[in-house]
Amino acid sequence: MRKLKNSELDRLSIDAFKQSDKTPLIVILDNIRSLNNIGSVFRTSDAFLIEKIYLCGITAKPPHKDMHKTALGSTETVAWEYVENTLELVKKLKAQNIQIASIEQAENATMLNDFKPKANTTYAIVFGNEVKGVQQKVVDASDVVLEIPQYGTKHSLNISVSVGVVIWDLFCKLKV
Repeated sequence: MRKLKNSELDRLSIDAFKQSDKTPLIVILDNIRSLNNIGSVFRTSDAFLIEKIYLCGITAKPPHKDMHKTALGSTETVAWEYVENTLELVKKLKAQNIQIASIEQAENATMLNDFKPKANTTYAIVFGNEVKGVQQKVVDASDVVLEIPQYGTKHSLNISVSVGVVIWDLFCKLKV
């Protein structure tokens, strides 16, 4: 097998990306500290045609050189908006019939592999701070809490890894 060159990958142009049909997923970043994590979320969101990213609380906004290192230009393709208060954003999105799914370890959480998204529904998936996770009041306001099954000795994944796992899983389920 021969590795493909970038010119052979048939990627969308920025304009084509912006015009394309998006996956009915919105990403909400709730107080993310790491600029590298934020950049990685943009890059993953670009790869799977995510509708929009909301940057909330202390989450930094583009442009920033440390974010750019991992985003690789995806801050120019993926729609994004800064909203200071995550809970207010969640309430606003719920009023638009968007389902809120916090990604967290919580009582009665649904394991990601068991979750069956509803057809013709947009989901906003909330990822929390690297240390504290999703704010409890945001978890309380969520329609569902999804947990990524983990079988080793550690209790969490890096937020950028969690975003990749959840987006891939939901993308596969929604694009059926």
